[in-house]
Amino acid sequence: MNKVDLSWDIYKTFLTVLQEGSLSAAARELGLTQPTIGRHIDAMETRLGYPFFVRSPHGLLPTDAALALKPYAETLAATSAALLREASSQRDAISGTVRISASEVIGVEVLPPILADLHAAYPGLTIELSASDTVEDLLRQEADIAVRMVAPTQGALIARHIGGVPISFHAHRRYVERRGTPETLAELKDHSLIGYDRETAAIRAIIARAPELPAARFAFKADSNLAQLAAIRAGFGIGICQNGLAARDPDLLPVLPGLFEMKLETWLVMHENLKTAPRCRVTFDALAKGLRGYIRGIAPTVGNADDQG
Repeated sequence: MNKVDLSWDIYKTFLTVLQEGSLSAAARELGLTQPTIGRHIDAMETRLGYPFFVRSPHGLLPTDAALALKPYAETLAATSAALLREASSQRDAISGTVRISASEVIGVEVLPPILADLHAAYPGLTIELSASDTVEDLLRQEADIAVRMVAPTQGALIARHIGGVPISFHAHRRYVERRGTPETLAELKDHSLIGYDRETAAIRAIIARAPELPAARFAFKADSNLAQLAAIRAGFGIGICQNGLAARDPDLLPVLPGLFEMKLETWLVMHENLKTAPRCRVTFDALAKGLRGYIRGIAPTVGNADDQG
């Protein structure tokens, strides 16, 4: 067996083929030629002594051996990206790249003005934003800082509780004019409801905390919270959204105010190894201040450290 160590480029190719499902798609993603991708996979299979993919009418299917190696390749990719982010900064200077993980709604609807003010104050910063409802692993360095709606349980993390983001039922004025509004929770069953397609842990927690809610029969289902918010704004029906977002639009009206309201407890989380990195510290503090301002209904700005708690 060839004992020459494989380069990171080959592992990166392997991971990309796993993610994309074909040599051609991986080539487009990496900016390489398809023969180069094929040579990388051949080299890895030769070095390790077993196949990683089998051809099918639907593309390349990973073998059990490939799936077993996938988490290790993902860890290598995350470590490589974290190394490049650290290398991009100058010691004691507020510059370089910071990768932030947040939910779709927070990432798209809440963070942009906070990050715009942050970049205006520190133009040497480059922000990478991962807006996804998938929780990225900070211990594996998939992100530097995360905004989470669940309490962190991992060790070696710095966590700051930001507060509770209130959520409640809302509908667009057009829907209310067309269908009216329910007066009780039980009357929700007579309306077009907007909700989830699959029940997640967060949704089960909402159901458990609000047993008085009627069984949901949604007229519009989506796994994406952004898609649900868009449907509410379009006047499709009644759905749950953050009160802070609804307050920005006078046409988004509260439904059953006082009868149903919950809070999404919010944490800002960072790996403890990054607490001395200037780029991460100022970003962490700016996010904390901006998110607290959002919860209080105050326009986000990057200010003095005396309010960064």
